[in-house]
Amino acid sequence: MYNVSEQLASSSKAGVETFVTMANATFAGFERLAALNLNTARSLLEDSQVYARAVLAAKDLPALAALQGTLAQPDPDAAATYSRSVYEIASETRVNLSRALELRVAELNEKLGMAFEKAAETAPAGADLALNAMRTALSAANSACDNMGKAARQAADLAEANLAAAASFAARNHKRAA
Repeated sequence: MYNVSEQLASSSKAGVETFVTMANATFAGFERLAALNLNTARSLLEDSQVYARAVLAAKDLPALAALQGTLAQPDPDAAATYSRSVYEIASETRVNLSRALELRVAELNEKLGMAFEKAAETAPAGADLALNAMRTALSAANSACDNMGKAARQAADLAEANLAAAASFAARNHKRAA
């Protein structure tokens, strides 16, 4: 027998589990981003200490001017590495969230399919048309979701390629300038 209350309870439980999985993935991403930012801040603080000691060790104005010219140069490699790390964290978090959502959607589709089959078995005569219309609508919605997922993956791949190209360009220009 088809027990609706059991199905609703099961669906609710699966929804909560999906929410917990997505929340954990989000917090893990934020945790990694916070660690990256703390490590970057620590590195900048250490660099500032080295620079301050070098400035204090300068004996005359020309030595100070030479230090100022070398210390004021930004490090594009470090900026590119930081940007890549942020993008990597965001991408991995997006993949984990997408995976959890895709699993939930697949499960819902399976349950809807079973519900349509049960409804078809117990439906009165003439209800086939309505059930087929609902199946067609579900199929169209699934197709639209698949297309949006593909578009999102293509956008992520394009962003990753652009980031790699920008990092490569910055590194080449930094080496030329040096």
